[in-house]
Amino acid sequence: MATTHTGKLPIEELISRLEEITRNIENPETGLENTIGMYEEGLAIAENCKKRLLEARKKIEVINPELAKSWPESLRTKDLFDSES
Repeated sequence: MATTHTGKLPIEELISRLEEITRNIENPETGLENTIGMYEEGLAIAENCKKRLLEARKKIEVINPELAKSWPESLRTKDLFDSES
């Protein structure tokens, strides 16, 4: 199952696809070319999920700033993914 337009899929489906990709990559019978293709697909899906989760977190912080203040420092948007952005 090659997913090229992941932006419109629910995040739950994307996570399921990542789990499927992981299982396939871990299978010793999966060929090198297929593994590389699935790895690239997985990276794209993971980046998509990361962006969508960050957007959701920002919305929650705007809607309910008091809740956001109660989050551990490591979960606050200002620190989230800073080293990777």
